[in-house]
Amino acid sequence: MLGLTVRWSLVGAADGVEEQLASYVAETSHARFTGMAGLRFKTWRSVPGEWFEGCYVFATDEARAEFQRTFTATADSAPGTQIIGSPPVLVEACDVVAVAEGWDGFLAAPRL
Repeated sequence: MLGLTVRWSLVGAADGVEEQLASYVAETSHARFTGMAGLRFKTWRSVPGEWFEGCYVFATDEARAEFQRTFTATADSAPGTQIIGSPPVLVEACDVVAVAEGWDGFLAAPRL
């Protein structure tokens, strides 16, 4: 599977940035990526005080390459950059080896 990781450092970010990011994902970003052509799924991950990241899996090489190209060109003004106050430290294509759905099923939700 065709993955892409975009990671921002939270080291030295303002207090409360994790909550601002979670609110942005719930109120804006989740809806933007839900149903996006060429995207299989996206997850948002965070370790408070350390990093925040988007993990994408695309349907085709072309979809991943185009998203990476356009994101990289605008990374300095991306919403995550604006909220955190610094650009991503990593934009990296990768292979997702496997995805397993557990007994309790998959939950697509902007916030738990």
